[in-house]
Amino acid sequence: MTTPRQVAAIRGFNRFYTRQIGVLDRGFLDSPFSLTEVRVLYELSARPQRTATDLGRDLGLDAGYLSRLLHGFRARKLVRTAPSPTDGRQSILQLSAQGRKVFAGLEARQVDDVRRMLRGLADGERRKLVAAMRTIEATLGPPPAARAAACVLRRPQAGELGWVIHRQGLLYNQEYGWDETFEALVAGIVADFVRTFDPLRERAWIAERDGEVVGSVFCVKKTHTVARLRLLYVEPAARGLGLGKRLVDACVAFARRAGYRKMTLYTNDVLHAARAIYERTGFRLVAREAHHSWGHDLVAQTWELDL
Repeated sequence: MTTPRQVAAIRGFNRFYTRQIGVLDRGFLDSPFSLTEVRVLYELSARPQRTATDLGRDLGLDAGYLSRLLHGFRARKLVRTAPSPTDGRQSILQLSAQGRKVFAGLEARQVDDVRRMLRGLADGERRKLVAAMRTIEATLGPPPAARAAACVLRRPQAGELGWVIHRQGLLYNQEYGWDETFEALVAGIVADFVRTFDPLRERAWIAERDGEVVGSVFCVKKTHTVARLRLLYVEPAARGLGLGKRLVDACVAFARRAGYRKMTLYTNDVLHAARAIYERTGFRLVAREAHHSWGHDLVAQTWELDL
């Protein structure tokens, strides 16, 4: 039975957190945009092939309010429309070049704002805070089975390889403090994959949930008999659903079909969740090496799986 004290505690937390993140300010992060407007810009950045109907449904916005908001975006030249290739009654909404530039600035300010909020916390306090937020999201969100079933693995679409580079650079910086040289490494791996792509022996997977990219993995040719698993990652909001294991399993299954005899991967010992997936899949640790990369002292690991 829900008690008045529980209701009061949740309402008190809501008041505290909305004040903490600036929701009550006239403009979000001292920008000319409201929180709702910033969220719409985010949705159009993360999922570019959206219709107004999609946005209204996913964000729970009144159609008339959303129409006025989008009209304002078009007046500022932040959003452009294109005919839907599948439904002549609908138009696809996309950020313009100016819209992408504006959103990139807002995204950078949000990252800086969160960093300022976390700056005064010890490492243990940061971990507890993030864990508590994930608990709230998992408890109030859809059940894990429904969230897992909603994830689809597919080939990358235009622009998504760049998104993978962006997200890996950002997430590994936020979670491990790795600097921009790691993002440069990821960009190089993706560029090499595109330049020398062998469609019969190489593949990339994008994990999508509700139209959003929530993870990826790559199978890359190392030699005629050895494949490499690369760039496995899962968005924080999609963790705990078994998605990382699904991505690895898809990569391994493809490598077997392509005729490889072995699969290898390179990781670091601080990536505990990924290492656990590799162990469950049957990979064995074959080498360790201390190194200083991306601004940190790390221990690299090489894992192998006989196919």
